[in-house]
Amino acid sequence: MSRTVYVNGEYFPEEDAKISVFDRGFLFADGVYEVCSVTGGKLIDNQAHLERLQRSLDELKMDAPCTLEEMGAIQTEMLKRNELTEGLLYLQVTRGAAERDFNFPPEAKPSLVMFTQAKKVTENPVAEKGLSVITLPDLRWHRRDIKTVQLLYPSMCKEEAKAKGADDAWLVEDGQITEGTSNNAWIVLENGTLVTRQLSNDILHGITRRAVMRFARERQIKVEERPFTVEEAQGAKEAFVTSASAFVMPVVSIDGKPVGSGAVGETVKGLRKIYLEEAGKL
Repeated sequence: MSRTVYVNGEYFPEEDAKISVFDRGFLFADGVYEVCSVTGGKLIDNQAHLERLQRSLDELKMDAPCTLEEMGAIQTEMLKRNELTEGLLYLQVTRGAAERDFNFPPEAKPSLVMFTQAKKVTENPVAEKGLSVITLPDLRWHRRDIKTVQLLYPSMCKEEAKAKGADDAWLVEDGQITEGTSNNAWIVLENGTLVTRQLSNDILHGITRRAVMRFARERQIKVEERPFTVEEAQGAKEAFVTSASAFVMPVVSIDGKPVGSGAVGETVKGLRKIYLEEAGKL
């Protein structure tokens, strides 16, 4: 049975879903998106994702296709129609279809697309063995705080990591790690302090990042928001990434060098456990 896909006010079988070839998301990557995890048939931290979507739209001076409340209702209907209990829900807003022109078309009507992906997100075997990452130059544009659909460079980095036998890449600018290809980067110091880069235009303002930070501080775990170098990361006690689809995922090697013992550490195990326990309350 095919999935049900939402496109601009209607629900279609996925094979019948269509978008205009003149859509600016297709022609210019003029669009933004959000991915929200689903566990137990519920969207995790969805309000925060919708609020970030609104921020991305505002930064690009792009109209919303509907209110956030209406968007949430469509998401709920999508879960129901696809009988999704665990997996991901993807939504994308573009500026809409218009004659190709670099200037923003004032007459364009925003497009809204949603689809689901059934997959296990809580019992992920990678959490048991950890990720290996390589470092690559961060050559993306400098508005990484806007969650746009222009993901070609992160895709290229993931491919290079795969070709080198690694799982993912951490991106480096001016000698310091910005973030992963699709996640926020963290290290754990010997004294247990968590370190992750501060919010700015240089990184995505991660929803899972924010939640983990809150959970840590509620448990009197110190968090520092600052840049860190590749060398500091390699010498850290532990390292990990956070994202909406991976939650808290350990990193056990960077550029072939083990982080700490080279095995998944207790701090990251604990943070992942806390996140999964708290996820249903978000």
